[in-house]
Amino acid sequence: QGAMFRCSARCCEDDTASMQQVQRCIERCHAPLAQAQAIVTAELEHFQDRLSRCTLHCNDKAKDALEAGGAEARVRGQLDACLAACGDDHLRLVPAMAKKMKDSLAALQQ
Repeated sequence: QGAMFRCSARCCEDDTASMQQVQRCIERCHAPLAQAQAIVTAELEHFQDRLSRCTLHCNDKAKDALEAGGAEARVRGQLDACLAACGDDHLRLVPAMAKKMKDSLAALQQ
C-alpha cells in the first residue's frame, strides 16, 4: 500500500500532466494492489466455498440419518464428528493455500 500511495503522490506532483494523465497514472499505481487483493480474495472465497460444501454435506447426512429414524443424540454426535473432520481437513489446506497466495503475489512484483 505504501508503494501505491507514494506512486500516486508522484503522479500528483507532475505539474505538466493534465488531470486525465494524472488520473491514468494513479490508476496504474493502484493496479498492482487491486490485483493482489483479487488474488487473496479469490483464494479465501475458494477456501470458504470448500468448507461450506463440507459442512453442508455433514448437515445432509445428519438430516438423512434423522429421517431414517436415527436417535437424535447419536446423530448429533455423528454431525459433530463430521464437522470436526471438515475443520481438520481444511486446516491442513491452509499452508498450501498460503504458499499459493505468496507465490501469486510474488509473481506480481516481477
